[in-house]
This record gives sequence, structure tokens and C-alpha cells, in this order.
Amino acid sequence: MLPVLALVGRPNVGKSTLFNRLTRSRDALVADIPGLTRDRQYGIGRIGPGPYLVIDTGGLDGGGDQLVALMAGQVQKAIDEADHILFLVDAHDGLLPDDIEIASRLRREGKPLTLVVNKTDQRDPLMAIADFHQLGLGEPLPIAAVQGRGVTALIEQVLAAHPTTDEAAAPDADDGRIQVAIVGRPNAGKSTLINRLLGEERVVTYDSPGTTRDSIHIPFDHFGRGYTLIDTAGVRRRARVHDPIEKFSIIKTLQAIAECHVVILVLDARAGIGDHDATLAGHILDSGRALVVAVNKWDGLTPEMRGSVKSDLARKLAFLDFAAYHYVSALHGSGVGLLLDEVDRVHANATRDLPTPELTRLLEAAVAEHQPPLVHGRRIKLRYAHQGGRNPPLIVIHGSQTDAVPDSYRRYLTNRFRRALDLQGTPLRIEFRTGANPFAGRRNKLTPSQIKKRRRLRDFVNRRR
Repeated sequence: MLPVLALVGRPNVGKSTLFNRLTRSRDALVADIPGLTRDRQYGIGRIGPGPYLVIDTGGLDGGGDQLVALMAGQVQKAIDEADHILFLVDAHDGLLPDDIEIASRLRREGKPLTLVVNKTDQRDPLMAIADFHQLGLGEPLPIAAVQGRGVTALIEQVLAAHPTTDEAAAPDADDGRIQVAIVGRPNAGKSTLINRLLGEERVVTYDSPGTTRDSIHIPFDHFGRGYTLIDTAGVRRRARVHDPIEKFSIIKTLQAIAECHVVILVLDARAGIGDHDATLAGHILDSGRALVVAVNKWDGLTPEMRGSVKSDLARKLAFLDFAAYHYVSALHGSGVGLLLDEVDRVHANATRDLPTPELTRLLEAAVAEHQPPLVHGRRIKLRYAHQGGRNPPLIVIHGSQTDAVPDSYRRYLTNRFRRALDLQGTPLRIEFRTGANPFAGRRNKLTPSQIKKRRRLRDFVNRRR
């Protein structure tokens, strides 16, 4: 087993910065704003003598609202899972009462602990750590997480007490798991849906838009099949986004869409289907990801309200005719169990091998039933088709004058291929290619007899005038 290191401390002491430094990534959102991190973020440590698991947590403070209490619960779970705690304090701020309170709490946990004094750049390290000796947690270690100074020495000291076994190794990033991104508008129930799928309170849920700010990757096994669930921040209309943190959160959400295998688009049935839902669905379609649509908060709606929602879906999301719709309640769990089965099915469709003979036969049947239009009196000829890519499936069609194929005929072929191949849940792209004409730009050289014939015809025409 890999050693587990938990990063704990007040808000804005540099936990996420150290997390990114240790994992050599940008998975954790970083800004000079307290309380930015709210959920547990896991990563594989890449700095030090061996691999280890590092957990980024939200800041602990003395706030009394419900959201702070939920964040504290996430920190406690990370502490329970950890083999070693890295208690971060801020050299710029010095020793604060909250640090003393957190130190007392961590001391009661009885777990191995290292006091880490961050932000010691541009100052004497011995002077920076002087005030923190009174915490009674051993010799403080000065680091500068932004520059990376002292980080390697810190990890070497920590891992010396937690040697890794020979069989322990860092897991491969591409381990065959299906990457599933949960996206939608703020407060649509994305985090609640993830907690329902996992069967635990893995991410913070709160009845307020914008609770989730970062993209949280959560490995998950279900009946022997591996998944990675990605909880993302809600995406609002651009005109309403003014907070720079929210802008970065939206960027990470769009990156999660581009990098995942399957997207679950969560819609809020009680809020109705808005134009922004259609815009987000269009972005998912452009990315080419396989798609499952989960209409959340379906419980408690009257038959009239359900009929209105279905009418809006058919009208505003008509371009998602290839996707399957599931009507669920993430809070109560109704219909949620079918989502992972649908994810398996659409992922299999998006990555399926399509034999060239079958594609060519389907193309010939489609052309025989409905011929391509004429272009300048000449018929467009489509000769054969083959697969050009997966996720999304790409069908390449070869022929002549294919650059003149109209969009309507492209849609006709797309629908024919999708129905015949049963490619539900994934976009299908078609690419036309025209072979190079070997005689393009070349002129035939006339023989002497052809030259004489042309001269006679020219003389004949001139005499008739």
C-alpha cells in the first residue's frame, strides 16, 4: 500500500500549492483567496524517493456556518485515512489562535505529524519558524511551496518513517477506467448524484449554487468495472460570470469534458430547461464525447410539470436525438442505478470497431435508396467507407466531388449509419475525401492528324460565316 499524506491547515496557507508541487500537476485550483478548496482532492506524489498518496483538503477555521462544518467533515475524513499528517502554517501571518486550536485537535488524533512552515521565501528560515516551536509538535520544517524550496527534503524525511513495499507502485493514469464527467448548471445536483453513486458523502453538497469550485477526480469500482467520476463546477451563462475564480472553475470543467470518455449532463427538472442547458449540451456535442442525459429532481413533479419538461427537452435539445434520457432523483436514489449501465453502453458504442466491408455495404444501400444530388450536371460518386477514429466514431467516405456534398445529405448518411449500427449515446462524425486526379493540370498533346482535322473544321466554320 502507498503511504497516505494529508495536507491540513488554515485557509490560504498553501495546501493546494503544495499539492500541485508534490503531484507535478495543476489538478488543484490555486488562488490567493481563503476557502477556495472545499472537497478532498487525491493525487499521486511524484517528488521524493518513492510514490505516495497525497490528499488536499479545505481550510479549517472557526466559522460557524453549515458550509464550513461540511468542509470540516471532509478534512476529518482525510485525517482518518492518512498515515501521516502535514500540518501547514503560514510564515507571513505568524502563529495565530486558529493554528493553536488546529494543533491541539491534531495532537489528539495521535497520528504521525510534521509541522510545515510555508511561505519562507525571502526571509531567514530560522527566524520564520521561531514562533512555531511553542506548538510543541517537534522541529518545524521551512519550505516555499511556490518555488519548491525544501519540498524534496520534507518528503524524504516523512517517507523515511513510512517505507513503501516493493510491490507498491504509482498507478498508471490510463488504467482502463472509464472517465465520467458530471456536468451541468450550478445547483443542478451534480455533487449529490456523485455521492449517491458512491454511497457516501464524498464531496460537499450544499443548497447554494457554486459550492463545487474544483474538478474532483474520484476512482470508483462497480461490479468489477473501474470508473473515475469527475465532479465539476457548475457552468453559468458567460454574461453572469464576474468572479475570476468562477472563470477558472468553468475552464477546468471544460477541460474535464474534453479529457473524459463519457459525460453525464445533469439537468434540473424543477428549474426547467433553459437556453444555457442547450448551450452546454452543444459544447459537449462539439467535443465529441459520449453522452448520457440525467434529468434530476424528477420526484415530486406533477404529471403536468413532467409533460412540460419533456416538451422542452424535445424542443430545445432536439439535436441530442442520439442520447438516452434518464429521469432520476439524486437525493432519493430513484433511477440512479441505471446510469452506470448506460455509461457502459454508450462507452462501448463510442469505442466500437466498425468493419470496412459492413460500412461499405451500408453506404451502397444508402446511396441506392437516395442518390447524392447533381453538381454542374455531374453526379457525386461515393465509392467506399472505412472507420477513421473512435470516441467519437469517425467514418471516412471516399469518392469524387465529395467537397460538394450538401449538409442535408451528410445528415442523411449520419442517421442511416447510426440506426444501422445502433450507435446510441455517441455523436457520429462523417468525413469525405476525394482522391487526387492524376491528370489534373495536364494537357493532351495533339497528333499531326488531329491538328489537320482541327484546321479543316476551323476553315469550314469560317466559310459558313
